[in-house]
Amino acid sequence: MRRVSRVATTALAVLALAAAAPGAAHALPSADAPPPAAPTPPGSDDGLPEGWRLAGEGSGKELVWVSPEPVPMGDARVEFYSGDKLLGRPDAAQDRRSFRLPLNGARLGSVKKLRVLAGGRRLDEAGSGTGSSAPRPVSPAALPPANEVDPGKAGRYRTVSGAYTLKSERLPGFPEPVEMRAHVVGPADAPGKRPLALFLHGRHYTCYGAGDAEGGGWPCKAGTKPVPSQDGYKKAQKLLASQGYVTVSIAANGINGQDHLAEDGGAQARSSLVRLHLARWAEWAEQRESAPKAVRDIAPADLERVLLVGHSRGGEGVNRAALDSLYAPPADQDGYRGPVRWKIRGNVLIGPTIFGQNPAPDVPSATILPGCDGDVSDLQGEIYVDGTRRVSSGTALHSALYMVGANHNFFNSEWTPGQAKAPAQDDFSSEGSDPVCSPGKGTRLTAKQQQAAGATYIAAAARLFVAGDDRARPLLDGSNRRAPSADPARVLSHAVGARRTEAFLPDASTKVKGGKLCAQVDPDAARACLPPNVRGASPHFAGWEVSPEPGRDAVAMRWTRAGKPVRVTPARPVSLAGAKDVALRVIVPPNSTGTRFDVTLADTAGHRVKLGGARVDGLPGSGRTASYWGREVRVPLTAQAREKLDLKRVKTLELTPRSRSGKAWLMDAWGWRPGTPDVKPASLPRVDIGRLTVDEGDSGVRTYHVPVHVSGKGSGKVRLFAPEPGSDEVKYRTVTVRPGANDIDVPVEVRGDTRYGYDVAHDAFAKAVRGAVVGSHHGGVTARNDDPMPELTLEPVADKVSEGKPLKWRMTLAEPVDVDVMAGVAFLPVDGGAELSTLDVDPRWLEEEVGQEPRPKRALSKMTDGESLFLFLPAGKKSVELRVPTVKDTAREPDESLKAQLFPYDQNWEPQDGGPVVTGTVRDAR
Repeated sequence: MRRVSRVATTALAVLALAAAAPGAAHALPSADAPPPAAPTPPGSDDGLPEGWRLAGEGSGKELVWVSPEPVPMGDARVEFYSGDKLLGRPDAAQDRRSFRLPLNGARLGSVKKLRVLAGGRRLDEAGSGTGSSAPRPVSPAALPPANEVDPGKAGRYRTVSGAYTLKSERLPGFPEPVEMRAHVVGPADAPGKRPLALFLHGRHYTCYGAGDAEGGGWPCKAGTKPVPSQDGYKKAQKLLASQGYVTVSIAANGINGQDHLAEDGGAQARSSLVRLHLARWAEWAEQRESAPKAVRDIAPADLERVLLVGHSRGGEGVNRAALDSLYAPPADQDGYRGPVRWKIRGNVLIGPTIFGQNPAPDVPSATILPGCDGDVSDLQGEIYVDGTRRVSSGTALHSALYMVGANHNFFNSEWTPGQAKAPAQDDFSSEGSDPVCSPGKGTRLTAKQQQAAGATYIAAAARLFVAGDDRARPLLDGSNRRAPSADPARVLSHAVGARRTEAFLPDASTKVKGGKLCAQVDPDAARACLPPNVRGASPHFAGWEVSPEPGRDAVAMRWTRAGKPVRVTPARPVSLAGAKDVALRVIVPPNSTGTRFDVTLADTAGHRVKLGGARVDGLPGSGRTASYWGREVRVPLTAQAREKLDLKRVKTLELTPRSRSGKAWLMDAWGWRPGTPDVKPASLPRVDIGRLTVDEGDSGVRTYHVPVHVSGKGSGKVRLFAPEPGSDEVKYRTVTVRPGANDIDVPVEVRGDTRYGYDVAHDAFAKAVRGAVVGSHHGGVTARNDDPMPELTLEPVADKVSEGKPLKWRMTLAEPVDVDVMAGVAFLPVDGGAELSTLDVDPRWLEEEVGQEPRPKRALSKMTDGESLFLFLPAGKKSVELRVPTVKDTAREPDESLKAQLFPYDQNWEPQDGGPVVTGTVRDAR
């Protein structure tokens, strides 16, 4: 297959916008400039916002958007929305400017509401999100009291560093092998076997070269080398190693360069890579002589005590690795087939993605949410906490750590300007000055401050989850304590699990008086907890595959005077027996201060006791931050409450505002007591949705079924979603699943035809509800186009002309098709004689259509590396004209010629070899 030049891939952006009337050829703009805004074809896309285009017809219709600037390679997925409805996740061209989404018969809704988001951040509107309706941030609050122990202090062991490189591994679905490379830091003088901490970086540029050159492919091309992202956690590794931990940070560039091919964004592949490394460490623990020198130079590892640390998509990868270590994934999806010879005691997730919203419920976790994250800016990692509620036994502690002023990249020194070997940048950006997150603001952390805070809280999680030191728990569980080693970083925490007992978790059966039950994800402003126009402002309300999404609720409170209570009554009485406090997670608006309320309980006998009051202040926030985040507050279960209430039968929770006016949202309330119990993972069924690809056939209708794999033990409930083809409706149902049973059946009808088009996907997805886990959450049936593209010809219209006249050819399709047809045109060296140069063609055409300047004079075949022109044939049309306008000069010259070849593009936007070759001649006009 022919390589796509930078110029050619930029032309794919022109597909979206550049489309004059049929019969015109469209050039490729310069790779260094944004594509020119061209007129929209008459009557085809009227009303679409600037930058958008509808391409194709019928089943081949696609929605295409072009960014004026390349979208940086990051961890958040680019998503198309119509209002609050997720249309899908488009495919990106190699220039990362143009994105296309097959519509598969879905309706767009109002085109005025089209939006492009990545991690909740708006991409398609200049300056969008940079303003703020919130008041200016208040001065940061005083730091909390210091904790009894400070895990950020270096330990007593001498540390040694090294690296290893093993044979690359092939993973399912990836054409290129993935590297097995790692940076090792461990104690040289620690006795016995030591716990192991494995780090996995996120999705970043994979390769870099001279100057600022950077790329996202794999393997790296000649003249470039891999970005050493695995070397970016040395500070945290050295801290843990000094405390007696063996640490290894593994490279994943081979996954980053290919994860666009994976339906789950690479989560399963990253899990496979983690477990391949763990398997090697298990072998080396038993056979030290077979280990690389970097491993032999440090203390041996204890695979019964493993901590996983994942950054960004690496966070989703280690979550899946923890899940896969307890509940085996389907063999055909997994790159590791051996036994599980390790025990994962906990996960640390740094600014993580969670596209599947499928956290491992029985593996303790601490999730760092960077308050100034400019990549995964909706802080969707909160779902590693919220998404575990009610799924399993609830004994695993799941903590969220909101780090005010931290961005996404600086946790990794190899993604940090001034520290990295490869080009690096601050991922947080805004037009103008952001009051919270712009560098230099009082709330913004420097890179070194952020890295110190990150290392400290990684060590805190290790101390609690692996070493079992409960003195570290108050740093993670909402107890309002700090680690001085992280100063001046302000790190706030809340948690679920551990010794909490479920009390008030709002759901559809909850009765609310004085407030309202609101939907966390809903396009209807009357139902939604936050207006749809502030999407991404709350980590708790991070979107998933559908909107509205059932099963995710909170209690909204709004008051204009103090004293009116909000009463929350679940369907059945709850027990708070044995609890020390009632712990509530309450959201208030960013930058607000002094929200106060009283907390009262009532039992089924009608007895009421006021427990006390609580105060909640908002986080520092702006229009670019996700600062609607639940603060944990606790009120004690007093002696009076224990005497007057039947704590085994509590009926109602009352929250009575004491501030004059305000807004708040109750996420949940729990019975709380100190301590961290041992976690025994439950035996649960696991559900994986697969993908079946079939040929569409030439006629008739065939019924296929979405492949669903249920493994594990026991029975549980999942919620299954299946979009209705050709409609906006997504049907869902709650299903009880058991291994070996056929509880989930999703039939899909595929219609055959003989007309060339694109593949059509029919999707299904699942989420755990109770007593089950989900691995691969998204799959379906894809009907593969099995009809060849009709023959493309390029015939001369005027291939011998005098100076000043245009050369012309006509590209013709043998028969119309339902999709747009694209082709690149490359100028080749002529076989003999003088070649037409950049001074022989219209300079305006050359600049506007090819993106080149006339001088210095050079042959047309020397202008670009790859295609120079781009032809776009709209769906339903049969021909388009290619024109090369020449200029008349006064010099006496011999005949000059050009040679060009057509390269048709397939549905993956890749140019195909074998296109027709044409020549043209320009005669001297005198």
